[in-house]
Amino acid sequence: MQQQKQASAKSKFYKWHRVLGLISLVPVIFWCISGLSHPFMSNWFRPFIPQEVFKPLTQQQMAPKLTFQEVMGKNQLTQLRNFGLVNFNHNTYYQALMPDSTYRYYSANNGVLLPNGDQLYAQYLARFFTQDSTSAVKSISLQKNFDNNYQPINRLLPVWKISFDRPDGMDIYVETSQSRLGTFNNNTRKAFLWIFKQFHNWQFMADAFSETFRIVVLLMVVSVMMLSLLSGITVYGLFWKRFKQIRNKQKADGKEDKRFVHRFHRQLGLIVSFVLLTFVVSGGFHLYVKLCNTEPAPAAFEQLIERSDLAKSYLQLPIADSLIKRVNLTKFEGATYYQVLNKQKQVLYFDAKSGEELVNGDATFARYLANYYHGNTPQKVYGKIQTEPISQFTTEYGFINKRLPVVKISYPGKVDWYIETTSAKLATKISGIDRTEGFSFIFLHKFFGMTWAGKDIRDVVSMLAAAGVLVVSLFGFAAFFKNK
Repeated sequence: MQQQKQASAKSKFYKWHRVLGLISLVPVIFWCISGLSHPFMSNWFRPFIPQEVFKPLTQQQMAPKLTFQEVMGKNQLTQLRNFGLVNFNHNTYYQALMPDSTYRYYSANNGVLLPNGDQLYAQYLARFFTQDSTSAVKSISLQKNFDNNYQPINRLLPVWKISFDRPDGMDIYVETSQSRLGTFNNNTRKAFLWIFKQFHNWQFMADAFSETFRIVVLLMVVSVMMLSLLSGITVYGLFWKRFKQIRNKQKADGKEDKRFVHRFHRQLGLIVSFVLLTFVVSGGFHLYVKLCNTEPAPAAFEQLIERSDLAKSYLQLPIADSLIKRVNLTKFEGATYYQVLNKQKQVLYFDAKSGEELVNGDATFARYLANYYHGNTPQKVYGKIQTEPISQFTTEYGFINKRLPVVKISYPGKVDWYIETTSAKLATKISGIDRTEGFSFIFLHKFFGMTWAGKDIRDVVSMLAAAGVLVVSLFGFAAFFKNK
């Protein structure tokens, strides 16, 4: 009687594994096929672009003839948000961010306004990055939101999208305020992006319902997959003696193995079970952290500077023009400063009224911005707050974050905020759980532990892992029909 109950329980457990496997089948196919496409999109079929970094001329090379105050006077400008100096098409311009957050370009030689200056500079940057001076521009538009082709992973907004009239359908996204590349896509990459977005991220659910709905559904599916995996391993443990006895009897009797599909499913499943476990755990953890971080991004820092705040010309600052790569304005704690990025990627601050340098200005401004992005509420901090300038990408602050240089602000409790002071933007914030999730995702999901062997080998290994999971799932599906 006891043996019959155990046999019945095992049988029910086996049926539940089949049910869970059937529920997981379509998501597994979606994720495996789209996962197989990722190395082609990000590595092997990634479009080539001649230049990915724009190196501006120094202030000495741009040689403005007029001060910015003179240009403001000629054009009766009394307020602005920021300004910079750019050189393109053999001319130097003041790039002024107006109170309405639009850019105007004034000649640094005579103060004349350049019509559609921001569009022209965006086209210039796009042609620089592509080194394409002949293809016609099919369309150009200012993009203020992310979409399927310009995804949140690209970080930078707003950007100009420049589409060239070329057979490869090249689109270039540029941020004119910092003269940098957002991303670039040709027709092949656009197709891969669509496949990955729809079949791996299930963006269609967010479009139809909401981002939270998408994450919750994915978490439910991942949970079912975990149960299917665990039940499969358990079934193998419960029945392996029985499976072995049946196979040995078939061999002894010389009978054909009619359940070879089941056997392959079990054997391959055992081999790839660890890989599937890493995918499921890291993917589920990634989704959980996303669900916990669905609060809207804080409003961007804004400033308004009066003409009267700029008593001192930036051309009179105590720093050689040959060392200046970029000049901007910042206003915080009741004072306005010229923010100077030098050739060593150091950010210096000079009072716009007296010209005196603010000691540790970048760290001071970074902490001011961190307080702003905390909601402008005084932070009760128990322990020491540390600041560190970051001029190169690191293991924690990787290339995916786009922005450099930044200031790292480390709060007690291993909470780090990265502030790009030159744009007054919060680049990213990393807490304990974010850090753990990030490492689990890149090592367990993207196989960065294989980076030592090279990107190609790492991608091949990840593709073999995804293919293994796919084959096991299809064998399981075939076994289900064999039982009918």
